[in-house]
Amino acid sequence: MEKKETIILAFESSCDETSVAVVKNGNEILSNIVATQIKSHQRFGGVVPEVASRHHIEQINYCIEDAMKEAQVTFEDISAVAVTFGPGLVGALLVGVAAAKAIAFAHNLPLIPVNHMAGHIYAANFASEIKFPALALLVSGGHTELVYMPKENVFQIIGETRDDAAGEAFDKVGRVMGMKYPAGKEIDQLAASGKDTFNFPRAMEKEDNYDFSFSGLKSAFINTVHHASQVGEELNKADLAASFEQSVVDVLSAKTKKALQNFNVKQLILAGGVAANQGLRKQLDIDLAEFDNIELVKAPLNLCGDNAAMIGAAGYVGYKHQNFADMSLNAEPSLEFDWINE
Repeated sequence: MEKKETIILAFESSCDETSVAVVKNGNEILSNIVATQIKSHQRFGGVVPEVASRHHIEQINYCIEDAMKEAQVTFEDISAVAVTFGPGLVGALLVGVAAAKAIAFAHNLPLIPVNHMAGHIYAANFASEIKFPALALLVSGGHTELVYMPKENVFQIIGETRDDAAGEAFDKVGRVMGMKYPAGKEIDQLAASGKDTFNFPRAMEKEDNYDFSFSGLKSAFINTVHHASQVGEELNKADLAASFEQSVVDVLSAKTKKALQNFNVKQLILAGGVAANQGLRKQLDIDLAEFDNIELVKAPLNLCGDNAAMIGAAGYVGYKHQNFADMSLNAEPSLEFDWINE
């Protein structure tokens, strides 16, 4: 393979997916290997950091080998190595960072540090070229935030959740309903056959900011289920799921529309694990009909979860901007974008 192509070897290990990918020119996936740990964590109802770290150590070398083989490349073909260095679980992050540093050092390749959330945004680049200025609605298990991007490689938070992330709320509600972790997909499927009959609260929907809150919704849901259990009332699970999901979607929709009215952007990017939610996707399709000049770009369904291909896409941008790290690169579990007013 000629070196004129920019080939990024990318690593993602921020939580419970060990992933290695080979990405060409930021928009072509040559391979994207993902070793999931979901079954190991299901019995605990969530991710156990120590278990996750050990699984990453066991899987990382196999993932590297499989990714290189599937992409039909050698280390001589690789232009740079990109790796998630935060945010995430510190032990899990360290496995990916150590592997990326070892390969970069051994093969004298540039090392590109990637913010995990930038990776989620750039997953959308596999659906359509990102155009600036843009706004991203990032919705995942650990984060819910609106990010303004005035130009390439610049990320500014304009609003975020003040407590639970939307994905975290889905998992906690799913646990109350007796669902396995992660519960988001099952709730979404169940909600499709239900109706919003419970009218759960829409926290902060009318407030003059771009922030979110889901802890009150979670509490209202749990209280409703517990009260019904105490009085022997059987609740319709499909309606419960639909009511919960609609409350989340309404708040996300309201804050996103508010931001689109106040920021002059060319695109709205939907990304993150909860971006696979069909209720949210349909609502944003409806919302964007009100904005003639704004394109809705959704991360592909198979790239909404954690994966290294998205890190390769973001790494390509870092490569273009010469955003390189040295061998002192460390994991930053609390890494976040700058706020717009900083």
